[in-house]
Amino acid sequence: MEIKAIKAIAQRIREQVAKGVVWQAETVDLLLTALCSAGHVLLEGPPGTAKTLLTQCFAAAIKLDFGRIQFTPDLMPGDVLGTNLFNFQTNAFALTKGPIFTDILLADEINRTPPKTQAALLEAMQERKVTIDGETYPLNQHFTVIATQNPIEQQGTYPLPEAQLDRFLFKHILAYPSRDEELAIVSGHGNKTGMKTVSTFGIEAAVSSEELNEAVQSVAQVRVQDDIVAYIVDIIRASRETPSLSVGASPRAAAALAAAARARAALDGRDYVVPDDVKKLALSALRHRVILSPAAEIEGRTTDNTLEDIIEQTSAPR
Repeated sequence: MEIKAIKAIAQRIREQVAKGVVWQAETVDLLLTALCSAGHVLLEGPPGTAKTLLTQCFAAAIKLDFGRIQFTPDLMPGDVLGTNLFNFQTNAFALTKGPIFTDILLADEINRTPPKTQAALLEAMQERKVTIDGETYPLNQHFTVIATQNPIEQQGTYPLPEAQLDRFLFKHILAYPSRDEELAIVSGHGNKTGMKTVSTFGIEAAVSSEELNEAVQSVAQVRVQDDIVAYIVDIIRASRETPSLSVGASPRAAAALAAAARARAALDGRDYVVPDDVKKLALSALRHRVILSPAAEIEGRTTDNTLEDIIEQTSAPR
């Protein structure tokens, strides 16, 4: 598939998702970028910012199987992965697959379940396979985790460990809509009682399975010049050298940012990466992979403005 065709497919997907969610265009672009670069996304935002609805609309627009897990304190790893149950008719154990065997998995409020259950996703996110009772089972080709967490209510939550956060390609902070966007939301969603579902929006598949497979494979055609690679490495190394961060980004973060930049270039119809691709994605790709130092925290700095300064101060190639 030609790279220019990917841009047209992405636009069709955006138009279908917009039938249900009238804002969050940046979030949709991040989801598309993650899908094309085999990454996962962590969405953080207050209740009512369409995290769940957006994920459902996105899955419907690309015609992939959708699964949802509502994470709770009593959720066990077997509830996520599945378990072997004894079948009395065949006198043998048979696997009852869990909800993880899907394409788009919504891990809703992932920080409300204990670390043991959170860790059940590690192998799946990294290698797209799961191990149950010593047997390994492959997951679907486009398996993507879209996890959500609520930044307001922290009581009874279990913060994700750094090793698991590092498996997410992006951590995206969802903001409230603008006044005009909120007017459109109320006009479109406030004319009926009850919550609207994806089926009521008339969202149609914007891409076939064959087109999606070709589009993802075609991202490999995108070139990353040596000066762009050096630019990415300079940003990553600067995050380790600034005193405002006690832990900087890892080499895995650099590789992930480069892969995401290639996907973003393809979505824009280009077969080469430009510095703006890196700049647009760097904050979402790095904010969950670094740790603010205590001194910077006392000074009132945040992880985001520290990273923004690093990105701004790192010389970009021309």
